[in-house]
Amino acid sequence: MLVDRVLIRVRSGRGGDGCTAFRREKFVPRGGPAGGDGGKGGDVWVVVDPALHTLLDLRYRQHWNAEDGRPGEGSTKTGKSGADVVVPVPPGTLVRDREEDLLLGDLTAPGQRLLVARGGKGGHGNARFKSATHQAPTKHTPGKEGEQRLLELELKLIADVGLVGLPNAGKSTLLAALSDARPKIGDYPFTTLEPNLGLVRTAPLRSLVMADVPGLIEGASEGRGLGKEFLRHVERCRALVILVEATSEAPLAVYRALLTELVQHEPALLAKERLLVLSKCDLLGPGAQPARPAGLEAEVDCLAISAVSGQGLDALRAALDRFVAPPTSGLSPIPSP
Repeated sequence: MLVDRVLIRVRSGRGGDGCTAFRREKFVPRGGPAGGDGGKGGDVWVVVDPALHTLLDLRYRQHWNAEDGRPGEGSTKTGKSGADVVVPVPPGTLVRDREEDLLLGDLTAPGQRLLVARGGKGGHGNARFKSATHQAPTKHTPGKEGEQRLLELELKLIADVGLVGLPNAGKSTLLAALSDARPKIGDYPFTTLEPNLGLVRTAPLRSLVMADVPGLIEGASEGRGLGKEFLRHVERCRALVILVEATSEAPLAVYRALLTELVQHEPALLAKERLLVLSKCDLLGPGAQPARPAGLEAEVDCLAISAVSGQGLDALRAALDRFVAPPTSGLSPIPSP
């Protein structure tokens, strides 16, 4: 189950109190103040764990509290600092302060860390207040309180290519044909109830991540169907594959209706590279090949495929190859099995 939005409460640790103490040692007359400082409270960090793909675990643990700092001790001993607490999240997580409506961070890289609640400082012991005119201070200060926040964590899947189309356009079938993903496939609308990811091999030593988003219907950007709930998952895609059934009476009209819903959700989606794919060509009959829709933008490629028969899938892989993300490290790609 994909859980892509949760609320959690975080609290950093309180700083330990300072200590009032005096030296009581043989042969040390008038030993003076020796109270130590309190320890710092623990911080709360949100850290990207690449092994996670959902926020499901956080749904069952909604309170994250760091450890308080220990109070100072005599002999100018500083109290122990409180242990930090780490909240693991999957790549692609947005972190917001719900009460202040403030975006704190956008976590996309493995190991990326975000400090969301800083621990309180420890109080000063009385040794801090000794001076030439005040040789035996009895003053110490309490530790500072930690920070508390109500955080909203929102996951936006990170994929190279997003599959967009009407319900039952063949998106899940195509994803299953191109990758090892096994999304639910049925002959009824809204078979896909949550986004699915698959690794698509486009060439030897080259691959990309493809996301299958639940089908859009007219008015999806306004909350109809499942579109509004999952449209945000195509925002991070580098390119969009618009899937339209080849048997449609007006494929260009369907294509433009889908674009309208995308733009109404997020205008920046119109700037992404697009590829129009006419699916289910096997239903047209043996040897039939649909024509490129008249009026389609010249910069948008159009391919005809059948995920069932395999027609056009090699050409689609070649077209998708240009969307493969460049390597971000010196590691070699995983070779084909």
